[in-house]
Amino acid sequence: MTTLSVERVRSGTTMPIRDVSLFVKVVGRGDPLLLMHGGPGADHTTMLPFRRLADRFTLVFYDHRCNGRSTGAPSSMTWENLTADADALRQRLGFERWAVLGHSFGGHVALEYALRYPDRLSHLVLLDTGGDSHWARQNALELLAERGYSPEKVELVRRWFSGEFAPREWWPIFLRISSAYSYDTSLWPILREVLRGGWRFKPRPEALIFSGRHLLPGWTVMDRLGEITVPTLVMAGRYDFVFPPECQRELAAGITGASLRIVERAGHSPDLEQPAEVMEAVSDFLSAGVAKPAATTGKAPPVSPPPQSSST
Repeated sequence: MTTLSVERVRSGTTMPIRDVSLFVKVVGRGDPLLLMHGGPGADHTTMLPFRRLADRFTLVFYDHRCNGRSTGAPSSMTWENLTADADALRQRLGFERWAVLGHSFGGHVALEYALRYPDRLSHLVLLDTGGDSHWARQNALELLAERGYSPEKVELVRRWFSGEFAPREWWPIFLRISSAYSYDTSLWPILREVLRGGWRFKPRPEALIFSGRHLLPGWTVMDRLGEITVPTLVMAGRYDFVFPPECQRELAAGITGASLRIVERAGHSPDLEQPAEVMEAVSDFLSAGVAKPAATTGKAPPVSPPPQSSST
């Protein structure tokens, strides 16, 4: 794809990539940065806080296959396809290499991409993610119970990550468990994002259901982290129950030379709760190859549970 084609996708478009059509939106100028959203079942709008970096980088937002506005059957969501889609998109946009930032499930895809296409990656940013599925499927449940969440809410989280729900239950379950994802457990962070354009969010429950049942059980790359050699920044919120600080230390320790940054007063999405700090850290890392030190891979202070709302 030519530079002219990059200009054509700046307003957002669905473009054929391999055997599917991916929704893609490009904004900004500078070195390219691909943003891989989480979920699965979410879409690129969850990554829109990173638009703040558009004055420094060419930001490539897209929806994974079977997510958001992209096509594809849930059963086609394999690590091979997810990573091959991303690299085919790189080729179509005409980039020789790019930096990749993956959040949550997008971080899993980013790790797989780094292992499968190491020569196409300049930098890797792993935001609130892990290299093993047990953190979300087992550890998260134990951590929520320790933080005082009700057995009913813990069970909903178990069903959520295991894909044990019907598509029509996606919104009701999400609204009941969403407070656990943030340091601020009120509904204000969600409402704030809706006002900023998050209302365009298009969930795809089938993607989460399939992944919880088939893609993620037993998944791990922990034994292969040593193969990753590109500059890597591992960053997460202090109060993330899905991928807590101990997960981040384990992940950073496995990647040679990786920098670790723990963001205070933030949960699973520090880019929403502490956007200025996250944007500065990502910008500095991509510009200089090294993140500004804020935390090390050494032992971190104990984590106190975030304040809870009465709804927990």
